[in-house]
Amino acid sequence: MRHILVLIGFLFIGSLQAQSDSNAKALLNEVSTKVKSYNNIALSFKYELSNVSENINQETKGDVTIEGDKYLLNVLGITRIFDGKTLYTISPEDEEVTISSDNSDDESTITPSKMLSFYEDGYTYKMDILQNVKGRKIQFVKLTPIDTNSEIKHVLLGIDATTKHIYNLIEVGKNGTKTTLTVNSFKTNEPISKTLFTFDASKYKDYYINKLD
Repeated sequence: MRHILVLIGFLFIGSLQAQSDSNAKALLNEVSTKVKSYNNIALSFKYELSNVSENINQETKGDVTIEGDKYLLNVLGITRIFDGKTLYTISPEDEEVTISSDNSDDESTITPSKMLSFYEDGYTYKMDILQNVKGRKIQFVKLTPIDTNSEIKHVLLGIDATTKHIYNLIEVGKNGTKTTLTVNSFKTNEPISKTLFTFDASKYKDYYINKLD
């Protein structure tokens, strides 16, 4: 789940640290400018987690709709609704809804804006390889943690060189775990319901409501 929110965070990249590669900075700022020109973004994606030494290989699909700070995320059987102030995590399997307030000082609360701040302050970046993927030119930007104690070795952000849309995100951990998020569809300015980011309690009358302070 965290990796998916990292991808959401990258969609809202703002001004970037000058200490890194100027070409990478220019590209990421270009992506940011284009993304911010859209009223909303709807993504469908594939999520892959692998670790050869541990014989782990998982794959699933999901989707997310984003409008400003608000988002609706569906993945791994769980729905997360963030209305700009409150985060609702809905688990049909457990018949439980967890409600938490948006608190930027709470490290356990992950929002797109927080992921943005995390990556601005915690990574340096540089241009990596340009790869041909099914006829598309994908330019990768490599992000390396400044904190040498980080569990993350590096992150590769793949950007479509033509559309300047994010194609994928690859996180490589020091323990050999590789997490890949690949965007299958990228739609913008879609007509969406005014209540899309509104939690409807009437749909979950039989669920356990877990309110966190």
